[in-house]
Amino acid sequence: MSERIEALACKVDAQLKGSARRLPSRAQELAYEVEAASLLSVCRTLRDTQELKFEMLMDLAGVDYLHYGRDDWETEGATRSGFSRARQAQSAPPAADAAGRFAVIYNLLSITHNQRLRLKAVCLDTAEPVLDSVVDIWASANWFEREAFDLYGILFRGHPDLRRILTDYGFIGHPFRKDFPLIGNVEVQYDPERRRVVYQPVSITPRVLVPKVIRHDHRYEPALKDPQAR
Repeated sequence: MSERIEALACKVDAQLKGSARRLPSRAQELAYEVEAASLLSVCRTLRDTQELKFEMLMDLAGVDYLHYGRDDWETEGATRSGFSRARQAQSAPPAADAAGRFAVIYNLLSITHNQRLRLKAVCLDTAEPVLDSVVDIWASANWFEREAFDLYGILFRGHPDLRRILTDYGFIGHPFRKDFPLIGNVEVQYDPERRRVVYQPVSITPRVLVPKVIRHDHRYEPALKDPQAR
């Protein structure tokens, strides 16, 4: 851990006074986990304290830990079996209905001090995951929270306009949940008799993708082969 990161961690610990727990992270990164009830107060402290001044929310992302840790992949660097998990498994993945399945990650930037910090908040209720909205703290959270709601179904209490942002208004479900069917639930098509777009159960037939030639290639014509090359 670099001296710069350790110095920042000391400042954060002094200001938060135990309201956030430091998480394991890479050498040049600093991460904390905060309880849902303390999220807003911690975020305001990180933004308003002169020694910290995290005045910009760079990104906000939802996380679903349903199948986390079940794949036997290495966690450092790229491997032949796939890329790194980037977060080492410390315990068994939560059950589908257990608390802790959903979380939200906040990536913060201090323009004043040129420092970065990652904040994690876990949703206590899996059936209806909800956290307080941080829109009043960082205006950039508006569309980020809408995206997390749309893709993961995470609700943000106090958001001024919490509606879908990427999928269609009539879309059913949340695409990034690991329990969502790969072929979807419904499909959309235009009905010429009704003269409008209609929704109906998906009619895609699952199939195995097998490499094959999808168009004719004249280079393999038998007549073009060199007889002497046989």
